[in-house]
Amino acid sequence: MPAITTELLTRFDVPGPRYTSYPTADRFVEAFGADDYVRALAQRRTGLAASPLPLSLYVHVPFCESLCYYCACNKIITRHHERAAPYLRYLGKEVDLHVQRIGAGQSVSQLHLGGGTPTFLSDDELGELMAMLRRNFALVPGGEYSIEVDPRTIDEARLGTLARLGFNRLSFGVQDFDPLVQKAVHRVQPAEQVFALVAAARRIGFESVNVDLIYGLPKQTPESFDRTLAQVADLRPDRIALYAYAHLPERFKPQRRIIAIDLPGAAHKVSMLARSLAAFDAAGYVYVGMDHFALPGDALAVAKRQGRLHRNFQGYSTQPDCDLIGLGVSAIGKVGATYSQNAKTLAEYQDLLDQGHLPVVRGLAVSRDDLLRRAVIMALMCQGELVYESVESAHLIDFRGYFAAELAQLRAMEEQGLVRLTDSGIQVTATGWFFVRGVAMVFDRYLQADRNRARFSKII
Repeated sequence: MPAITTELLTRFDVPGPRYTSYPTADRFVEAFGADDYVRALAQRRTGLAASPLPLSLYVHVPFCESLCYYCACNKIITRHHERAAPYLRYLGKEVDLHVQRIGAGQSVSQLHLGGGTPTFLSDDELGELMAMLRRNFALVPGGEYSIEVDPRTIDEARLGTLARLGFNRLSFGVQDFDPLVQKAVHRVQPAEQVFALVAAARRIGFESVNVDLIYGLPKQTPESFDRTLAQVADLRPDRIALYAYAHLPERFKPQRRIIAIDLPGAAHKVSMLARSLAAFDAAGYVYVGMDHFALPGDALAVAKRQGRLHRNFQGYSTQPDCDLIGLGVSAIGKVGATYSQNAKTLAEYQDLLDQGHLPVVRGLAVSRDDLLRRAVIMALMCQGELVYESVESAHLIDFRGYFAAELAQLRAMEEQGLVRLTDSGIQVTATGWFFVRGVAMVFDRYLQADRNRARFSKII
């Protein structure tokens, strides 16, 4: 791993998009609605954009038993598990409306259950959900079928049930093993519990186990996070996602319960990141990109080595770029040259479905310039390089003329050792790969025109 200086980390300690899409979701507009989404679905089935490529499915389960103070997800806090049954019925209505428009039996190569807490659902309810999806879609062999797991809601028997239902990848929300930090964010879960679950997942045969960590939480110090990093190295998950906590209490009400004075300062956050990079490297992990790390034999690390990385709303993926259907309250989809998002409140989501409408309330039809910039940003984010000729032939432009201003900005990054500019293209250096969000931001037309970036997390 290249030496990452504190000076560079501090310089790029600025907000910016994660680029799970381009344009980013904050650019979606209410002028794009359900009728626009229906047209996109119809075009997938019968129009010029009709394609046999498999689908990706995302299912949002919004329920959580307790509130984690750092959380910025769309969730409903409740201990009333009986609320899950009607929600599943509405998911069924939404699936039916999709099947009416794209036909039954569409191939699916990627499925992700997120939330909220998907394991809020009982085993029978998870079985009902998976059976409903299998009735309407064809989950292909060898696909990625993942679920987010709150360790407090599951045991070895439930892990066995998830495997029998077809899930082959798990993501455990850990955040930090330190008891003081866990108490400060209202998420207490003993390390022993996580270690037992990961060991059980390996015995059962899950293909990949991911652990989520967050640095910058209240009560964290570089020294306390070192202890968590050592425990994670012992745990040895296949993948690690390391996120920077973004404290935005004006946007996310749960964060108002966090005592601001307990948050680590910028210097300590930078130190935690630097020590994390060193710890994961010493433990043998490959830096996949942004906040993702993987063991060398994991499919994500292999895809990076082979230049097959892709990126979607779930982050880095080995699955080729494909249409994504988002199911459930607040879920985001991508079909053809459009993005869409469902209603964010349960009441509005259910009301639209009761009227027989798909619950899309906003989205975006991407422009020619959007498509061009998306291709550039995703090439940089996924492959770490861009060849002018390939972009020029695909989009019928002169790259250096079209992006003259952007290339001028990149020259400063070249002087910092983050990129190499050649006659044929752009190459992100080994050091620059750690700051690839900053490189991609140069090509974001919306961001360059709007300097109000406080709504985003820090780019490192």
